[in-house]
This record gives sequence, structure tokens and C-alpha cells, in this order.
Amino acid sequence: MNRLVRMTYWGLMAVLAFATPAFAADGPLLEFSGAIGAGLVTFGAAYGIGKLASAAYDGMARQPEVAGTIQVAMIIAAALIEGFTFFALVVCLQQNPWAK
Repeated sequence: MNRLVRMTYWGLMAVLAFATPAFAADGPLLEFSGAIGAGLVTFGAAYGIGKLASAAYDGMARQPEVAGTIQVAMIIAAALIEGFTFFALVVCLQQNPWAK
């Protein structure tokens, strides 16, 4: 886990280092900021839903008598995650330079 945290930290620092000049001037990195944001949103949602499903299946395996309740809660949480993901994708893809 410690390695994952360090890699995430340095990845975020690299993105922030490149974001400053990209937002300061009208250049090629600014044109692709929507695509980069859409990719990050997609990876984040996939990771979140994967962790959600993993925890739900683990809970169902440990307590089969409440599997129905856990499954309903998992479906509602996944729907909320996907709803937010679609909203974030729309916001990110509105920055598409070819759509203008």
C-alpha cells in the first residue's frame, strides 16, 4: 500500500507540474485537458466500483443470510458512482477542441 501511495503522490505532482504551464497559455496541453480529465474520471470510477463490488461480494460470502440487502446497497451505490461519472465526463468532454 505504501508503494501505491507514493506512486499516486508522484503522479499527482507530475500532473500538477504540467498543468500550471498548460493553463497559463493557450497551447496543445490545454486542448487535451478534457480528454485527460475524462480518462482520470473513468479510471477513478472503475476503481471505485471494483472496490465496491469486491467488498460486497466479501460481505455476501461471510454472511449469506443478508446477501439480498448487501446486493441492493451495492447496486444503489454503483448507480450513484456511475451517475457522477457520467456528469463528470460531460463536463470534461465539453472542453473538446474539435466540437467547436
